[in-house]
Amino acid sequence: MSDAEPISFRPRNGVTASAPASYPAPNRPSTVAFNIHELREILSLYGRKVAAGEWRDYAMDFGREKAVFSVFRRASEFPIYRIEKNPRLARKQGAYSVVAATGLILKRGADLGRVLAVLDKTLRVVER
Repeated sequence: MSDAEPISFRPRNGVTASAPASYPAPNRPSTVAFNIHELREILSLYGRKVAAGEWRDYAMDFGREKAVFSVFRRASEFPIYRIEKNPRLARKQGAYSVVAATGLILKRGADLGRVLAVLDKTLRVVER
């Protein structure tokens, strides 16, 4: 490569220099993530469970298809629950789901608060 040749870079959003300006790339983010309101709801539940001594660690994964908040009883184990956000399923079954360690989907829906309610069950004393 000589000093006279220009260096060309490829843009990350998929629009090339040869593409007409009237046809922009789809307005889709490259990674799916939780927004601040969703994180507030999830971390509020997480804080209550940590205070109760049930949960001890968490991990967040952000990918192209979905965002995952994994909950661990101990850091060295597999996650006992995964809270997933998959925008592709938003119109069909709902973007949010809670998945158990076995892979069983405990709850799925469009409202994160209702989906997280499956994990926030409180025990009540039953009298006879």
